[in-house]
Amino acid sequence: MTGNRPLVLDVDGTFLRTDLLLECFWGGLHRAPLATLAATFRNLKDRAALKRALAEIAPPRVDLLPLRNEIAAEALAAREDGREVVLASASDAALVGQLTAHYGFGPHGFGSDGRTNLKAETKAQALVRAYGERGFDYAGDSAADRAVWAVADQALVVGPVRGAATALRAAGHEVREVDGRWHLRDLLRALRPHQWVKNGLLFLPMLAAHDFRLGTLALVLAGIAAFSAAASSIYIVNDLLDLEADRLHPTKCNRPFASGAVPIRIGMVATVALALVALGIGGALGPPFVAVIAVYMALSLAYSLRLKRMRWVDVATLASLYTLRVVAGAAASGGEASFLMLVFVFPVFLTLGCVKRMTELALAPSDGRLPGRGYGRADRDDLLNVAGLGTVGALVIFFSYSFTSQAEALYPARWMLWLALLPIAAWLMRMVRLGYRGQQDYDPIVFALRDRAGLGLIFLTLSLMMYSSGLWQRWVGF
Repeated sequence: MTGNRPLVLDVDGTFLRTDLLLECFWGGLHRAPLATLAATFRNLKDRAALKRALAEIAPPRVDLLPLRNEIAAEALAAREDGREVVLASASDAALVGQLTAHYGFGPHGFGSDGRTNLKAETKAQALVRAYGERGFDYAGDSAADRAVWAVADQALVVGPVRGAATALRAAGHEVREVDGRWHLRDLLRALRPHQWVKNGLLFLPMLAAHDFRLGTLALVLAGIAAFSAAASSIYIVNDLLDLEADRLHPTKCNRPFASGAVPIRIGMVATVALALVALGIGGALGPPFVAVIAVYMALSLAYSLRLKRMRWVDVATLASLYTLRVVAGAAASGGEASFLMLVFVFPVFLTLGCVKRMTELALAPSDGRLPGRGYGRADRDDLLNVAGLGTVGALVIFFSYSFTSQAEALYPARWMLWLALLPIAAWLMRMVRLGYRGQQDYDPIVFALRDRAGLGLIFLTLSLMMYSSGLWQRWVGF
């Protein structure tokens, strides 16, 4: 685009790869959920007032908001040519002003003022008053921008606005197009399918009972599908609540919503769809399973909103969420989860929760508290102590289980259960040591699946347990 005309940029979806209203909404849920929900319902029919209210509750850090690189480069080139670059958005004027000041645009921007929603025809009229018809070039990304392009000179169309470029060229406008589409693979990343392996815990009651019937397997697989959908729904909610914290993180800044690779509104739709899938499958498995998955989703939501920022409560909640998976496996298959099995799983995952925080602290760039968490580097030794207690607790409970009537019936060679304590202890201590040193992934479960030495210890444990039960002899013949 050439000439001395100002270059006017829409903000949401054009200059930024995000939406300021939704940024404020999710930031508000993170900081002040009750005030945010009250403001939303009170101003639901008045978009300008809603934008002003949410911007006052939780204004985002404009320096962290993801830019659309092609448009940012266009703005830089225009400024180098001596042209004025102006932001014009339906977002609240206070936020537009902050963006204008931060990026050195100006001398002013255009935005909604709490009474008038600066969108479509309203925005077009404001720009015509300021620069005259065809007195500016305009970049936008939505059907609402058609009214503005119509009174602009040159048009920059971001993303697939159906028929807009063709109609503008037919009306005599010079048009350039920028690919602003999001990709399904990025949304799939947000679902974190690699985390679904955690739902393998639903197999534990079936394995503990040595119930290998195909019908039981089918029920548990359906339960795993439901938990996977529920977990992905909560992962998205967690990412939307943690946008600012993720952008401050060395690797989480690349997550789909934090980076702007996937629009926030797409994440919101996906969250609702996944939750409905989870509850639908749960309904087919029966009331006990629905109850467990409902508790899991409610506790996960509470964790995302508040509990993860509370020291010690967060790791206890993580351990509880894993334990609920074991309960869900029993509810799906119609079996019963041993009390000692549940108690054993809890300290194991309490240990892994501490490992996760120790890893984050070891890799943190400063001694301050982790963004969105209640821990600083000074807490590493305390986390190490709790991880040690969790390890000892898990081993004691496993040993105690070997003396129960269920263990006596299922594992005739109980001395091999005692022998299995050695690889269990070695694996847990290995995870704790590597986490304390910052020598593993931010997610200990993901790390464990890639750690050959750790997988060897897990396989040795399972082999000893299967041999103790007589299953190896029955299946393999020795």
